[in-house]
Amino acid sequence: MDSAAPDSTPDPFPLALDLPAAITRLEELLRSGNRVILGLAGSPGAGKSTLSARLVEHFGPSTAVAVPLDGYHLANVVLEQRGLRRRKGAPETFDGAGYLALLRRLRARDEDVVFAPEFRREIEEPVAGAIPVPRGARLVITEGNYLLLEDGPWAGVVPLLDEAWFVEPEDALRLERLIARHEAFGKSPDAARAWALGTDEANARLIRASRGRAAVVVRPG
Repeated sequence: MDSAAPDSTPDPFPLALDLPAAITRLEELLRSGNRVILGLAGSPGAGKSTLSARLVEHFGPSTAVAVPLDGYHLANVVLEQRGLRRRKGAPETFDGAGYLALLRRLRARDEDVVFAPEFRREIEEPVAGAIPVPRGARLVITEGNYLLLEDGPWAGVVPLLDEAWFVEPEDALRLERLIARHEAFGKSPDAARAWALGTDEANARLIRASRGRAAVVVRPG
């Protein structure tokens, strides 16, 4: 008798977009004339911030603004108080309700400007009011690990987006990028690899389980 047969389960995302196709799809969304809020989800190291920056560059800063979820990291002092410092980056180490409130304000588009927080990796802390989103911005790109989760405040994110994409490079490339990023911000090579394969990988498994809520997979290369 044969051993386990190859998995024949069809990929729920037969449409996997490269960068040019993703830009074309976004241009079609913008033809409505309304503000478009695009969500980019994906595992740590997937390249969400890089894709977000490339889209802002393509459409121009007068049209597009990037508003990352990372600005809603809880401050380190709060993580220490709650015993979560070693789990930084897990869903419970973010102010998910605050992020959801921001998306509602961006969706309403009834303020001259909305100020969003930004995460500064050089100090490993969020900075309030660092990203202005003017009323005239037609494209808001928000990226983060947990946009597609269905628990707690995260469940309210997808209904506030015009579309959600799942950014998914080859896993070996993702891991390589992730380790390099940890090293660039002060971890030793061994500590960087341990964090990437430990805390980050536990989060990645959770994130991949929510992949099916995205409209398409994007592999920008």
